[in-house]
Amino acid sequence: MASLQLQGIVKRFGAVTAVDALDLEVAHGEFFVLLGPSGAGKTTTLRLVAGIETPDAGRVAIGGHDATHLPAAQRDCAFVFQQYSLYPHLSVYDNIAFPLRSPLRRTPEAEICARVQRVAELLHIEGRLARKATALSGGEMQRVAIGRALVREPRAFLMDEPLSSLDAKLREELRVELKRLQRDSRATVLYVTHDQVEATTLADRIAILEQGRVRQVGTPQQIYDDPQSLHVAQRLGSPAINVLPAAWFEGSGHPRAAHVAIRPEDVALAAADGAAPKGFGAGAAPAPFEVVESSLVKHLVVAERAGVQVRARTLQDRALNPGAQLRLHFPRERCLFFDAAGERLATAS
Repeated sequence: MASLQLQGIVKRFGAVTAVDALDLEVAHGEFFVLLGPSGAGKTTTLRLVAGIETPDAGRVAIGGHDATHLPAAQRDCAFVFQQYSLYPHLSVYDNIAFPLRSPLRRTPEAEICARVQRVAELLHIEGRLARKATALSGGEMQRVAIGRALVREPRAFLMDEPLSSLDAKLREELRVELKRLQRDSRATVLYVTHDQVEATTLADRIAILEQGRVRQVGTPQQIYDDPQSLHVAQRLGSPAINVLPAAWFEGSGHPRAAHVAIRPEDVALAAADGAAPKGFGAGAAPAPFEVVESSLVKHLVVAERAGVQVRARTLQDRALNPGAQLRLHFPRERCLFFDAAGERLATAS
C-alpha cells in the first residue's frame, strides 16, 4: 500500500472549475473519506488520482513518487465505481479473477485460484463463485465489484460511492465489511460519499469539500466538535445542527455573529415557566417555544418560535404533545458563532 498526495490540484471543464487549488495527504493504510454534496468535486478528485483525468495544474504523488502524468494502468490503483460494472457473461469467479489475467498482471492460474478463493471468503460469497453475475442480488454484485478490486492487491483503493445504490440494510452490512477488510489489510482507501453516516463510521479522517475546495480536514469527532465554518457544521450531525438568529443572543453572544449554531444534544429543556439553568446567558431566547413534534423513540423534540424551528435531544420518558409550551436554553459554552460569510468566530470571553 502507498500514501497519496495532491498538491495545488486544479481541474477545469470549460468555464467550470471542478477542483480548485486542492491539497490533500492520505497516509499509508488510512481510510480517508471525501464528503460533500453533488458538484463539490469529489469524483473528479478521485479520477485525478486514478489517472482518468489529468490536472490543469498541480501534482499527484503515489507512494512519494510523482504520478501526475503517469497513465492510469501504471498507477496500480483499484477503482470501485458506484455501479457494479461487472461482466454479465462471466461467472463470479471470472469477474473477480479478470484483473489478474490482464497483460500487465499475468498471474499463474494456481495463484489466481488461491487469491479469488481468499477474497470470496472475506466477502462471504464463496458459495456464489460459479454463478453468472446477472444471477446475483444487488448486494452480492457490489461484493463482487469490491472483490475484483481486492484481488489485485493494489497500492491504493479508490471508491466512488460504492454503496449508494443499495438499500439501507445492505449499506449497513457492507459498511461493516468494508471497515473490517480495510482494518485487517491496512489498505490505503480514498472513499467518496455524500452520506455523513458512511463518512463518520468508515473514516479515519474526513475532508469536507465545497465547490472544489477543501474546507476542513480532521477526524469525524474533530469536525463534529470544532467545525471551522457553518457549511462544515451542517455537513455532520443527525439531527442537523440548529442555526439560530444572532438577535436571540444580543448581550450574551458574539458582537460580530450573524449566525449562532448549537447541536440538538446541547439544547437544555425546561417547562414554560421554568427557570433557566445556572450560568445561562441572559437574554438568549427567553420566550416560550411551541412543540411541533416529539419522538420518544428518537428522544427528539422539535419546537418553534417566530417561524424558527429548533431540534433538541431529550432523555425524558414521555413524549411532549404538539402545542405544548416549553423553554429552550442554549448554554453559551456550547454555542458556535459564525460571521455573515459563515466563517467561525472565536468565542468572546
